[in-house]
Amino acid sequence: MAGHSKWSQIKRAKGATDVARGKLFTKIGREITVAVKLGGADPVGNSRLALAIKKAKEANMPNDNIARSIKNASGVDKNNYEVIFYEGYGVGGVAVMVKCLTDNKNRTAGDVRHAFEKYGGNLGVSGAVGFVFEEIDYEFLPTYTTPLDPDKEKIFEKFLDMLDNNDDVQDVWHNAE
Repeated sequence: MAGHSKWSQIKRAKGATDVARGKLFTKIGREITVAVKLGGADPVGNSRLALAIKKAKEANMPNDNIARSIKNASGVDKNNYEVIFYEGYGVGGVAVMVKCLTDNKNRTAGDVRHAFEKYGGNLGVSGAVGFVFEEIDYEFLPTYTTPLDPDKEKIFEKFLDMLDNNDDVQDVWHNAE
C-alpha cells in the first residue's frame, strides 16, 4: 500500500516533536543566558539561574546544553539579550503581560504588536495592565479574572499560540477565566 509507510509516520511525528523541543530549549537557553549575565554563573548564589536550570531539567534539556548556555553567557556569547515586558488587552478585555528576551527590541515589539492586533487586542504602554497582576517569585498572578464567551475563547487561544510560537516570548500571563 503506497503512502502507508510506518517509518514516514514516525518521522513526521518525531519531526514535529523535535521542532517543539528545539524551540523550548532555545527559550530556556536565553533565560539561562540572561540569568548568568544578571547574577553570575553560580546557581547557589543566583536564584534566577537556579530557577532557570530547574526549568531546563523539567523540560529534559540535556546537561550539555545547560552547561553550554552558562559558558556562553559567561563571556563567549556576543548576544546581549534584554528582558522586556509588553502589556495590553486581548480580545474581550483580557489583561495580558508578555515577557520577552530579545537581542532586537524593534523586531520583538513588531511581532508582539502584530499578534495583539491580529486577534482583536491592543498593545498598551508600560503599566497599562500591571495593576491587574501581583508578582510572586518571577511569576505574575492575576488579582481578578475576566470571563470570555466560547467564540472569544477560541480567538484568545489562537493569540496565545501565536505568542508561544515566537522565539523571543518567554512567558505570557493573562487574567482570562
